[in-house]
Amino acid sequence: MQTFYDFKKLLTIKRYAHNTIESYAGHLIAFQKFLGMDRPLDGLDNYQVNDAISKVVPHKNLALGTQKQLIGAIKLYFKEMHNREYDFSKVYPRSTPQPLPTVLSTVEVKAILNSCVNKKHKAMLAFIYGLGLRSGELIALKITDIDKQRQQVHIKNSKNGKDRVLPLPASLKPVLKAYYLEYKPKEYLFEGQNKPQYSPQSLRKVFHIACKKANIKKYVTLHSLRHAYATHLMDSGTDVRIIKELLGHTNLKTTLIYTHVTTRTMQNVASPLDFL
Repeated sequence: MQTFYDFKKLLTIKRYAHNTIESYAGHLIAFQKFLGMDRPLDGLDNYQVNDAISKVVPHKNLALGTQKQLIGAIKLYFKEMHNREYDFSKVYPRSTPQPLPTVLSTVEVKAILNSCVNKKHKAMLAFIYGLGLRSGELIALKITDIDKQRQQVHIKNSKNGKDRVLPLPASLKPVLKAYYLEYKPKEYLFEGQNKPQYSPQSLRKVFHIACKKANIKKYVTLHSLRHAYATHLMDSGTDVRIIKELLGHTNLKTTLIYTHVTTRTMQNVASPLDFL
């Protein structure tokens, strides 16, 4: 397993996002356990790796996204650590239609936040919704990333290696202050119990417990708060190009998916029945 930890160090030096590094390393370690410790991954040829992937997918019932991430992790590992290029076209899943995101209403988001009695839990979920953050971006936030003088939050080395600066909403300030006074974090804004950073698993658990308390019946994930942020901005008339920059999207096409779920344009369209 040491070679995977060396791989993590290399990705850190190359400034990959923390969440990406942990995800790729986790996939590689799990895949190695599936192979067995007597069959080191770096000793397998292209055919053997493809054969193993074709077996682990149904055995572990891997989701499409997880399968893509696993292949991406293996491909990058061989390229960076062993200077080897492998062909994964035979086991790479074909593209499938992208479903529209499930959108929480403003009433539902408020209910989720109000269900949090714990000040840290409320602050974390409020930050994700209030700034449209990815979970990894929240976990990587440091106290020094909050610029109180300029009322800004600096998101560093996020997905695709893009930094961005976001305005700090006035409504977040009392939530942040109440949390800070009670927990007094030292380096990272949201620390774990025994770790400098809060764990992704614990953050997801916080969200699902809050949803249950708020009686949310929709199938939603933590990322749904980010979807809600984008959709609610679009509902309020914010230009899609501004939303693109706020979300840190590289391609405008990614942001345009929210035009399919916003209520602003749909509510202004008259039915042909009204013309009769």
